[in-house]
Amino acid sequence: MTDPAAPPGEARERGEMPFLDHLEELRWRLLRVLIAVAVGVGAGYAIVTHFDVIALLKTPINPYLPAGQKLLFTSPLDPFMLTLKLALVVGLLIASPVLLWQAWGFLRPALYEKERRSIVPVAVAGVGLFLVGASAAFVFVLPLALRILMGFQSQSLQGFITATEYFGFATTIVFSFGAVFELPLVLVLLVYLRIISAAFLRRHRKTFIIVNAILSSVLTPGDIVVMTAVVMIPVQLFYELSIVLATVLERRRARAEEREAPAPSPAPGPA
Repeated sequence: MTDPAAPPGEARERGEMPFLDHLEELRWRLLRVLIAVAVGVGAGYAIVTHFDVIALLKTPINPYLPAGQKLLFTSPLDPFMLTLKLALVVGLLIASPVLLWQAWGFLRPALYEKERRSIVPVAVAGVGLFLVGASAAFVFVLPLALRILMGFQSQSLQGFITATEYFGFATTIVFSFGAVFELPLVLVLLVYLRIISAAFLRRHRKTFIIVNAILSSVLTPGDIVVMTAVVMIPVQLFYELSIVLATVLERRRARAEEREAPAPSPAPGPA
């Protein structure tokens, strides 16, 4: 909707339009998103079934399966549901450029020029950090967690590893670490929006250490070494990095505000 208080030139620059036009544009963009997701899921299903993605994703658990044994399932519906879920994930990855482009196209007219310049790097950085965190979890953290947890198996215990349980566990680890890697970006964004400050982050460092320890113990149960070395230390380093980035951001913003501040008017001379 058009802001009556906004100057006409600014309203045209921001692409403001009547409310019903916004709804019409949203409807068409949602339709394009649904088509992109449907095509992506179809392509994802073809990829999952043709290239046996399940065999690739079960690589971390292979050393703990008896020779020649596959992941088990307990319901006739399990293989289909697992394939469908993987196809959905792959399909969303394939369709993600269209989803992001449609979201950007809908939001762009409502943003100021400064906001437009900042939102693209933030979105790219967010996607990149999540992918890095998820990849690190799958390559390093998941195999290490499985080795530690399976080490508790004794001669009196025999594993019965099903596909549903394994992929549920793996998904939790991978997505949790993907979210953890977003921490610096989220904190710096909050500082940019002036919701928190670098001083606030420094003041609550001890509180964050306690919260970090609790969450790390939940993500990696059973081993204090894994919890500390693999989860807690990297997350704390991300927090410290956020403080450094927030400090740099605030200093740059302060210098920019000083340059933009009007110069003081000279004092009147004696009469």
